[in-house]
Amino acid sequence: MRKSIAIAGLLFFSFSCIPVRVAPSIKDYKVTKGKRFKRSLSKRNFFIFEDPKEANEFYNYVNTKFQLNHVNVYDDVPFTIDGQNYFFAFYEISIPNKTLNLAPALFNVAMNRLLDTEDDTYIDGQDMLRKDDWYIAIEVYSDAEKDCLSEDSLSRDSVLAYLRGLKNEYLTIHNYHETVFRN
Repeated sequence: MRKSIAIAGLLFFSFSCIPVRVAPSIKDYKVTKGKRFKRSLSKRNFFIFEDPKEANEFYNYVNTKFQLNHVNVYDDVPFTIDGQNYFFAFYEISIPNKTLNLAPALFNVAMNRLLDTEDDTYIDGQDMLRKDDWYIAIEVYSDAEKDCLSEDSLSRDSVLAYLRGLKNEYLTIHNYHETVFRN
């Protein structure tokens, strides 16, 4: 009985995928320091949300909505809240989920032992499987404040409300030319 449980446990373990790194799941949005989320970002605070759309869709949305004609679309995008001018920059970020797949390697070892051979590959599987999750990270600044999303910023609440509306509009609209008529 113990041998059959041990063999079943070993088979279950060997044919399962072991997660090595799991990308974060963000329900709505998250405001956090950029360095905490992804090392390549700055130390400023970022408004971050998951991007379920194709690559460069947010670029196309921002370019169309703010009528930028492909000039400074990633940096210094101007917007106004209550007569105050602000700017935002955005980054499309990829964080991979990595899982270790032991089944192909164990199968190859078992077949080599059964057939008494070496260095033969029967299953050409990947040991490490990857699936990337994509995020949009937006930082906001103005002439008066370097980081409008910091805890002590005077404009934090109004900027967050604006960014929530921007995110919701981006996620619900498929034809970005509609945004020009909404402005």
